[in-house]
Amino acid sequence: MKLNITIDGKTYEVDVEVAEADHAGLPPAYPIGSARLAGSVVGSPAPVAAPSAVPVENEAKVCRSPVSGIVVKLVAQPGQSLQVGDSLMVLEAMKMETNITAPVAGKVATIKVKPGDTVQADEVVVEFE
Repeated sequence: MKLNITIDGKTYEVDVEVAEADHAGLPPAYPIGSARLAGSVVGSPAPVAAPSAVPVENEAKVCRSPVSGIVVKLVAQPGQSLQVGDSLMVLEAMKMETNITAPVAGKVATIKVKPGDTVQADEVVVEFE
């Protein structure tokens, strides 16, 4: 099936293959030919408002969890001096253990989690001095 589509005043001829069933043998979710579709793109998208400012910790002095999971083991302790890449803790996510490492060199000020805690992705788990 050939369709003509106009975008920004320029017309394109598009070949469309009619799907009878997907790889699982199911019919298409929206059968071709069951409705007439028409549309056009006019102008540019509406502007999106900038997100409001949210107070956050000094990003250079925190470590955030890269994934959601359960804290399995703490490796670092408060007061311990670490280098970039030193292990802070181990999280279990989707049956896999993930080693969380220090993003900055410095002294550990506080560890905000303990073994067994559930953490969300992007949650602050360690603060540095």
